[in-house]
Amino acid sequence: MADAKRALITGITGQDGGHLTELLHEKGYEVFGLIRGQRNARREAVIDEFPYVTLIEADLTDQTSLIQAVEASQPDEVYNLAAVSHVGFSFRNPQLTADITGKGVLNLLEAIRIAGFKDRARFYQASTSEMFGGLDYNRPGTGYNEDSLFHPRSPYGVAKLYGHWITRNYRESYDMFAATGILFNHEGPRRGLEFVTRKITDAVARIDAGTADHVVLGDLWPKRDWGYAGDYVRGMWQMLQHDEPDDFVLASGATHSIEDFLALAFAEIGVDDWRPYVKQDPAFMRPAEVDILLGDSAKAERVLGWKRDYDLPGLVRLMVEHDVALQKR
Repeated sequence: MADAKRALITGITGQDGGHLTELLHEKGYEVFGLIRGQRNARREAVIDEFPYVTLIEADLTDQTSLIQAVEASQPDEVYNLAAVSHVGFSFRNPQLTADITGKGVLNLLEAIRIAGFKDRARFYQASTSEMFGGLDYNRPGTGYNEDSLFHPRSPYGVAKLYGHWITRNYRESYDMFAATGILFNHEGPRRGLEFVTRKITDAVARIDAGTADHVVLGDLWPKRDWGYAGDYVRGMWQMLQHDEPDDFVLASGATHSIEDFLALAFAEIGVDDWRPYVKQDPAFMRPAEVDILLGDSAKAERVLGWKRDYDLPGLVRLMVEHDVALQKR
């Protein structure tokens, strides 16, 4: 492993962290994962699935621990995937969201600089389509791209926008290789059950198994640009292999409503009409909702050669099949 590249991943316990860990290991990297707390509930799961990863205890709100993590891992690449990433949760916990999802990016960039790695470690910041907001006045017909106007509609989106801009600021101020990926919604079997897509596919599997008879959701009309997380993580890696640091949108270029997702998911178990199985609860509705998100990834496709292997029906099939298999086990 002496000649292997070294990568430090924050958010290694999340969906994207898992996909990225697999990808980097396959490419021969030595992978280090930042994990928060000695008794992190996901520690054992990470160790079981990725025994080759070296875990480092640190916290995005504690800069000293981040400096120590950088010094311990000696990274060639740093992927900042950690965040309070659930939009609904961010409304209930806006200050925590700001501290981790926003200021945490600054703390990590400063740690890289202070530890003397600003000229060695290439940095990736996980930005998000939620920064755009989906309002009529800034919604381009062909989809949001890297030059589109931002208007975040949640504490999560606002915090992510700070992280996005501070990354660009460090790139310009300190000549750091700091890239941002403005990723539209990306899902998969690793997605947490608190997210609507996985909540749906898990419920569909339970309904198919006879252990549930409905799923409770919020608004069904919002439209999103959905892709497969494995495809998008590959794009993250490609951004750090490019000659110059830059900002890239990753998206499918198609938008679908939650109703569309429901129809595809229930069809996988032979149910043509999903409506009898769905209940709505105002508790799951947000104070400010993003109506529609549509991305334009032409730049990433042209400059990086990025492409997707999964369309939405393929993604839904993958998720439902995974959750059905879980129920059978």
